[in-house]
Amino acid sequence: MDLLVGQSADRAVSVPAAILPALCEHLAAFVDDSPEALVFTTPSGRPIWRGNLNKVIGWSTAVGKLGVPGLHFHDLRHTGNTIAARTGASTRELMARMGHDSAQAAMIYQHATSEADRAIAQAVSAAMKAERKKAKKPAAGSSDKAKSKGKKRG
Repeated sequence: MDLLVGQSADRAVSVPAAILPALCEHLAAFVDDSPEALVFTTPSGRPIWRGNLNKVIGWSTAVGKLGVPGLHFHDLRHTGNTIAARTGASTRELMARMGHDSAQAAMIYQHATSEADRAIAQAVSAAMKAERKKAKKPAAGSSDKAKSKGKKRG
């Protein structure tokens, strides 16, 4: 089951079912039932803003425990959007999901990957092998006589 979230129907996105249990647990423990309630706040209930985010959530401590000390909070968005791009979604679909107004902004997340490069190379190789195999087969209606025609005997 997916959950749609957003400020309006035209900007709503589905939340992956895999994260719903954690999100529901957070909502039950920390968020008021009011439709205007903020999902994430400071301990005093005020909005989190860019300037106090790292301090409020203890980001440095968290990434230190994970063993990724150079990780920035925005890297989480980048990772999620890159994973979404790998699903094969169109640029327009990614733009809607990410809230981007330009294809250029959405393209940032459509990275070339070594896995995709290997898959492309394997597909090209398979296509070439199939064509070579077809070229080696005798054409329909041809016979050994036709092949030997024109050869000198003797």
